[in-house]
Amino acid sequence: MRSFKKYSDGPVPYVLIRSARRTVSIEVSSACEILVRAPQNLPHAVIREFLSQHECWIMEKLARQRRMAEQFPEPDEQEIEILKARAKSYLPERVAWYAAKMGVSPAWIKITSARKRFGSCGPENGLCFAWRLMRYPDAAIDSVVVHELAHIVYKNHSKDFYRLIEQVLPDYQERIKLFEPTQER
Repeated sequence: MRSFKKYSDGPVPYVLIRSARRTVSIEVSSACEILVRAPQNLPHAVIREFLSQHECWIMEKLARQRRMAEQFPEPDEQEIEILKARAKSYLPERVAWYAAKMGVSPAWIKITSARKRFGSCGPENGLCFAWRLMRYPDAAIDSVVVHELAHIVYKNHSKDFYRLIEQVLPDYQERIKLFEPTQER
């Protein structure tokens, strides 16, 4: 059984979600809400202490989410349709190009409205990409394409998985930094 309750007795207001879990976790949502997940019987004092210990991390994540919301506000319906159309034309072309280079074949490509992940590779090697990905530079988009294609070979995030990605995109680490919001100056 889960229970939800809002609190403001920590470094920032938060929502406490108690359930049949064994550990405590903190999430900063895209709406800049702090979600704390905790076991049913964990004393509230322990939860407050956990929040205090992670206050710097929470503040960093809140600042990042605020920058993301500023730089990438939710698009209106017309913008969404434009991004979907671009995804449907651009992504299959990029997947085909990198798949040939990597010697892999995805079973299918699907464009989704996912909010929390830009891409995924299913157990049958079908690839899904979020239309939201199209809000980023082409170099960043290609890093997601190659990442998902690498999952056809490695269904994990092992050293071999990243070695394959870096064979195709030696600047992969720089490309994924393009997803980070720019710092306030």
